[in-house]
Amino acid sequence: MAAAAVAALLVLAGAIYFVVPPQPGAPQSSSSSSSPTSTSTSTSSSTPSGSASPSTTTSTSSRSSSTTAISSAGQGWTTYHRDNARTGYLPASNFTSVAHDWTSATLDGDVYAEPLVFGGDVFVATENNSVYSLDAKTGNVLWRTNLGPPVDASTLPCGNISPVTGITGTPVIDPSTGMLYVVSYSAMHHTLSALKVSTGAVAFQRSAVPPGFVELAQQERSALSLANGMVYVPYGGLAGDCGQYYGWVAGIPTNGTGNMVAYKVPTSREAGIWTPSGAAVDSSGNVYVTTGNGASSTTFDYGNSVIKLSPSLSVEGYFTPTNWAALSGSDTDVGSDGPAFIGPNTIFQIGKEGVGYLLDSNKLGGVGGQTFAASVCGGSFGGTAYAAPYVFVPCRDGLVELQVANGAFTTVWHTSSFFAGPPVVTGGVVWTVNRDSATLQGYSVSTGHKAYSFPLGIVLHFVGPAAGEGRVFVTSTDRVMSFLLGA
Repeated sequence: MAAAAVAALLVLAGAIYFVVPPQPGAPQSSSSSSSPTSTSTSTSSSTPSGSASPSTTTSTSSRSSSTTAISSAGQGWTTYHRDNARTGYLPASNFTSVAHDWTSATLDGDVYAEPLVFGGDVFVATENNSVYSLDAKTGNVLWRTNLGPPVDASTLPCGNISPVTGITGTPVIDPSTGMLYVVSYSAMHHTLSALKVSTGAVAFQRSAVPPGFVELAQQERSALSLANGMVYVPYGGLAGDCGQYYGWVAGIPTNGTGNMVAYKVPTSREAGIWTPSGAAVDSSGNVYVTTGNGASSTTFDYGNSVIKLSPSLSVEGYFTPTNWAALSGSDTDVGSDGPAFIGPNTIFQIGKEGVGYLLDSNKLGGVGGQTFAASVCGGSFGGTAYAAPYVFVPCRDGLVELQVANGAFTTVWHTSSFFAGPPVVTGGVVWTVNRDSATLQGYSVSTGHKAYSFPLGIVLHFVGPAAGEGRVFVTSTDRVMSFLLGA
């Protein structure tokens, strides 16, 4: 389709917008530099030409009237686990009852991304490359934007998302502009789109991949982060560790113009950044990511490391466990969880081995640089939560509460054994998805007593809830479920 035709279609036609995503292989100018510890790339924006299946935005419902709920109403959940520290904590009044409020209509694909909550709406993204806005009080669909046909999973060399793969990583919303940013996967190409949260209209699209990126072997599973006027997009590999993939982070300006910045983990292969929680960002705009196992078990290659990057994605420091080689050799990723701030300069990190680390973000310390470490559980996946002074850790043998004090942590309680999904905390209750029984469970922060349990049907890997508007929201394959927290 010619560029003029594309521009002509980007108009409101009844309730539908049409756009054509940027195409792979379009011409672009670039300059790059590298160092022994990083590969940083700057790429100028362009408007590619070519043809693709058009995307659509459809409005389908009006907003509901208000419903009584606890006082978290009006508080946003605009990024994975609510904030760039990845705390997963929403301050709210304690509640005395919880009820299943609504279940959405079936969406057009599976949902791996965490729901977002903003302006009275819930936003979810599907593997069919669609973003939905739902009324938080009723579940009615307000609009749906499809960003092109997803990739047939059978055409990929490996992976565990099927039958198609499209949007996997959690989007991010900029409350100041009312813009939602999301990365879709269509025609073997990753594209960043900016959508208006009020209507679903596409404000801009541009390629989300840096030069040297091998699309077929890379997956965008991690949540996006918003900081420094940039959207940060982490990449890892497919489940099964097939192909020539690497850990990458791309930084793309939120206004859709200007240079992309990028970081590539300096390994011969692997060291993917794949945890659902994605990157954490500190108050100075530094970006923190955790890698999985690297290809080498003899030469250090930044696998199984927490890496601190500047806003322009140059390396500022790193932490690596002393047993990094053994972890890489046994596929025991530190990066199965992402880094999370539990104070202005303190990071908590845990991975498949189940060892928790406290790190000083001002001095990550290199190999063996932790300030404290201790075994927590049998392995953790997804993302932790933090409500001072407690850290909540999702483990394959239950949910664990740690208390942090005096530069160390101790276990407060550890539930019975089940595969726990990434937790969130609100109203004195910590919520997690029990993958074994496919239930949403709520535990008392103070005692660890299981206070609530609701069946979900079928749940997917690493699914976690979100909170807002006096409710807890969670996905069940291709639906969203809402649970009202009663005063």
